[in-house]
Amino acid sequence: MRSRGKRLMSLKMRYLPHPAREQIELAAVLEALSDPTRLAIVVELARQAAEWEARCGEFNHLGSKTNLTYHFAKLRAAGVTHARAEGTSRFISLRRDDLESRFPGLLDTVIKAARAAKPKRVLPRARAKAAR
Repeated sequence: MRSRGKRLMSLKMRYLPHPAREQIELAAVLEALSDPTRLAIVVELARQAAEWEARCGEFNHLGSKTNLTYHFAKLRAAGVTHARAEGTSRFISLRRDDLESRFPGLLDTVIKAARAAKPKRVLPRARAKAAR
């Protein structure tokens, strides 16, 4: 009985809250997409098939693990992405259908503009080395 309770407790702690489709707000989505790192995450997720999931570790080239954890949480809280925990891994996917139903064309427009702009992104570690 105690082991079942512990297992249920660990399952509850691993639940990642997501806003329901009708709770996704435009201001929160735009704020989440205004950061270059978060926008780069969304653009990379959009390159794949509609139901594609990526492990968090696949974005390590965009920054440190701690920094990326913060950005993943911001995207999830805004309703832009969905995170699924499996074992010690987290899988991230775009909530394309939810965003399209709430704000038709928004996600595709933002992604298209981001791809066209192709900003030169300098990683924080590279900036620190260049400043020396």
